[in-house]
Amino acid sequence: MKNNQLSKDTTPLPTREGQGGGSVGGGPVGSSLPDNAFRELQPGEQYEPLMSPQREYAEVNAWSVAWGIVMAVIFSAAAAYLGLKVGQVFEAAIPIAIIAVGLSTAAKRKGALGENVIIQSIGASSGVIVAGAIFTLPALYILQAKYPEITVNFFQVFLSSLLGGCLGILFLIPFRRYFVKDMHGKYPFPEATATTQVLVSGQQGGSQAKPLIWAAAIGGLYDFFVSTFGWWHETLTTRMTAWGEDIAQRVKVTFSINTGAAVLGLGYIVGLKYACIICAGSLFVWWFLIPLLGMTTTDSVMLSTMDPQFIFTNYARFIGIGAIAMAGVIGIVKSWGVIKGAVGLAGRELRGKTGAVATASLRTDRDLSMRFLTIAVALALVVVFVFFYVGVIHSFLQALVAWLVVTVIAFLFTTVAANAIAIVGSNPVSGMTLMTLIIASIVLVAVGLQGTSGMVASMVIGGVVCTALSMAGGFVTDLKIGYWLGTTPAKQETWKFLGTLVSAATVGGVIIILNKTYGFTGEQALVAPQANAMAAVIEPLMMGQGAPWLLYGVGAMLALMLNVLGVPVLAFALGMFIPLELNVPLVVGGAINWYVTTRSKDEALNAARGDRGTLLASGFIAGGALMGVVSALLRFVGFNPINEAWLANPLSELLSILAYLLLILYVTVASLKAKVS
Repeated sequence: MKNNQLSKDTTPLPTREGQGGGSVGGGPVGSSLPDNAFRELQPGEQYEPLMSPQREYAEVNAWSVAWGIVMAVIFSAAAAYLGLKVGQVFEAAIPIAIIAVGLSTAAKRKGALGENVIIQSIGASSGVIVAGAIFTLPALYILQAKYPEITVNFFQVFLSSLLGGCLGILFLIPFRRYFVKDMHGKYPFPEATATTQVLVSGQQGGSQAKPLIWAAAIGGLYDFFVSTFGWWHETLTTRMTAWGEDIAQRVKVTFSINTGAAVLGLGYIVGLKYACIICAGSLFVWWFLIPLLGMTTTDSVMLSTMDPQFIFTNYARFIGIGAIAMAGVIGIVKSWGVIKGAVGLAGRELRGKTGAVATASLRTDRDLSMRFLTIAVALALVVVFVFFYVGVIHSFLQALVAWLVVTVIAFLFTTVAANAIAIVGSNPVSGMTLMTLIIASIVLVAVGLQGTSGMVASMVIGGVVCTALSMAGGFVTDLKIGYWLGTTPAKQETWKFLGTLVSAATVGGVIIILNKTYGFTGEQALVAPQANAMAAVIEPLMMGQGAPWLLYGVGAMLALMLNVLGVPVLAFALGMFIPLELNVPLVVGGAINWYVTTRSKDEALNAARGDRGTLLASGFIAGGALMGVVSALLRFVGFNPINEAWLANPLSELLSILAYLLLILYVTVASLKAKVS
């Protein structure tokens, strides 16, 4: 990319009818997104958001900030518990958007769209901070159980999350224009799409909001009955049958699919093209690599006697990690022009050559100034170094090395994390963090830091990087939402820091409480799968043992081959790492999208059907995420009515198939009923 792609655009957009100039907070807001919201723009075509760039609207005030803080606290606690319990962090942006719309409607606030975006942006810090923290920092407690000399305190957890979150925000801002504006229509942004539809529904009345509400209710109740009451199986697998189990044990081939409404909706929004690429990565692992590995003996272990899941967890998954890491390197190389442009723009503004741009640009294209960003990044990096030196490592050279690792990896992989969210709505942060931990461990051992002290240092480094990458991926979603709706980027960027502070403090306290209440090792403990995986990787490295370099290398070589063949590497690599049952339903959802948008010769009708399907899919995602919080809270208080005997009954499997087919039929038929407005 050329450097000028990152310069500020001062060309005024044409004013929408009825959206001319006016006073702050008094401007009318459109009720639906323009028809070019989700497609690539034609040469010379401009995108006009709901809130006119020429007007000022109510965005940041006591209402939006207060409710944003409340959402950050509540969802940080809920997401931390659920993530440590089952290893999955639900996306907080969607349920927070639903609540924000409900609150503004109940309070009869007029023109609340800008306020709702700020509530969502502040509150959504919870999910990304939680994802960054729980994937790494509980590993300190896991290692402490084996090595009592390891000490863990609140400030280590809090500062790792806070500093990582701040770095993620600061490193992403220079790339905002590239991802949300220059690449408009080229990336699906599934989570941002769903959240935007929820927020837009608050501006809409009657028929346009009804499909979203009905889909949210149906999808939410569907997923709630599955996860809370176990009325039918959430995941269908060939291993439920005797012949399927026999095939799995003999030739190591299995097939599985998640029947949840939220994942089906996600597949619809991702679309058939990317869904097929992602699923191809999964099928490559589960139908080729795992059977191939199952015919070998490695580390004196006969893999032919092992379960396919064991082979995936201990061997094939590392090939996926290697592919993700190489996809990240390829992404950095391809984005090098963008990276240079961001650095160049910062340099020009610091020299005073672009200072006038910030004040001359449109409100919707106004970021925090590069001068401020440069000073803030420098200050944040100084604080990171002081934290490492005073609170973790106590050696100037080793602290400096750790600081360099964090700085370089967090900055370079920012674009990779944002790119992953833009494509599939899923951030491969655990895979990138695992590679960070391995690199950090090797470098720290080389400068003399190993043993338990090295474990703590590596985990803290991993915590900062993981949170930075998680924040970068999550924040690009917020900024895309703001671009579609017409909020002021600088306000989103400023108040995101507050959400980060509140979420980091909440998560730090929750992790400590959960460790004291349940623990992360032993019976009845919280599973914390990612943290356990990180601990398992770090311990041998710091104790003089090795890493599965051969498997990482195979994944890296595969990624290079895919790049030569023109296959989107990151999407394929994500499929290799994410479980098969979560990738297959993406294809189902994508196939529904293709079907409903190709049944007519009238392109306008196809587009209307596609938009109706997007509303329904967004409702599924929103309802599933919101009821996921409710289900987690019920389990937290001990309510678990799942009948395992019923789930073992073959009739429950048939019910799963029937329920899933009805869900697919509902989305398809309801989408086809759409008419051209």
